[in-house]
Amino acid sequence: MAVSFFALALFIFLTLDLDQGSPSYTSAASEGVEITYGTVLKLMHEKTKFRLHSHDVPYGSGSGQQSVTAFPNVDDANSYWIVRPQTGTSAKQGDTIKSGTLIRLQHMKTRKWLHSHLHASPISGNLEVSCFGGEHDSDTGDFWRVHIEGSGKTWKQDQRIRLQHVDTGGFLHSHDKKYQRIAGGQQEVCGVRDKRADNVWLAAEGAYLPVTESK
Repeated sequence: MAVSFFALALFIFLTLDLDQGSPSYTSAASEGVEITYGTVLKLMHEKTKFRLHSHDVPYGSGSGQQSVTAFPNVDDANSYWIVRPQTGTSAKQGDTIKSGTLIRLQHMKTRKWLHSHLHASPISGNLEVSCFGGEHDSDTGDFWRVHIEGSGKTWKQDQRIRLQHVDTGGFLHSHDKKYQRIAGGQQEVCGVRDKRADNVWLAAEGAYLPVTESK
């Protein structure tokens, strides 16, 4: 069932820890919208058009942590992620994100962090990608470096990006290999250490927090 923009904005207002008052979110209806900390979005896998997805279901192998997949249904609320800065930085909500910056992605529904490590992924045997930790429980295994493809220097909605996991060096990756025992035709998400066409993503649907940093 589709989650309306207003319902999403209400959820954000009630659940996010805001230090700077109530933010004004806008729906990303056109290209060129800048991605800022505090934005809630879906990441679309460029090649397959599936969305990065998680739900409260553990892997049956590897780490046993919360599983991460790629999901074909555009409207599923389990595909929303909150863009957060790395821990120990002075970055604040509304700041833009330059190429090379370390970020974290927090799963909106379960509040866990997009994570990776040296466990083998279930289908391809690459690096497992999971969700782990909690609101105040995060470590370097949750850090991802934003690489903008092309000449852009600041992350925008229409820019192709790669996310490289800091601890393992793996790029966030998906492909057309699907889980047979998971409903909905969900694809494996994993990490691979080389650049491929299958590890390019774009910011898609979401509630985008406007830029508040001084220019």
